[in-house]
Amino acid sequence: MIYIKDDFLDDNLIELLNANKDEFQEIKTPGKSFWVKEVPKPIADIIKFEIEDLEHARIEPILYFMREAKEGQDRDWRIHNDSIIEGQQPDRACVLYISEEQDEGLNGTAFWEHWKHGEKFEDVSVEEQNRLLKEDANSPKKWRLKSIIGHKKNRLISYPCNYFHSKYPNEFIDSRVVFVMFYKIKK
Repeated sequence: MIYIKDDFLDDNLIELLNANKDEFQEIKTPGKSFWVKEVPKPIADIIKFEIEDLEHARIEPILYFMREAKEGQDRDWRIHNDSIIEGQQPDRACVLYISEEQDEGLNGTAFWEHWKHGEKFEDVSVEEQNRLLKEDANSPKKWRLKSIIGHKKNRLISYPCNYFHSKYPNEFIDSRVVFVMFYKIKK
């Protein structure tokens, strides 16, 4: 199930995240670069508590950060799932839109169906996940677009980590800034 929660945080916290003028740092991975920056732990803790309220359960964050895509950086489709993060298998991922909405056309987070695996990745083998990232992630013809959840400042979406997804569209002119967290639901 995908959760969507508008007005997720107090506006002052969103503005505080927006006001953080620290530069995004390029993180290089095999075949892909990401532009990220850290989130102050007190703000991450508030986000964690708000997610717990949404989930009606305690959560254990695995990894969280802010991410930027804009003209000239992070232009790949990179359709993927988040089945393995930091060597762990999270239950869910969330995206909190920090920046203002883009003026031109629909943008947000897209969910996809793969021609072989369907809407979600059940086989979490590292080999198949790596193959998908290398061979299929930037080939939209191997996918069918299922839905797009529109970018709206202070909107949180949370979804199972095995769902195939990407940013939408693949390229932005203005800066698109999101907070991302991968987490487990405590039993």
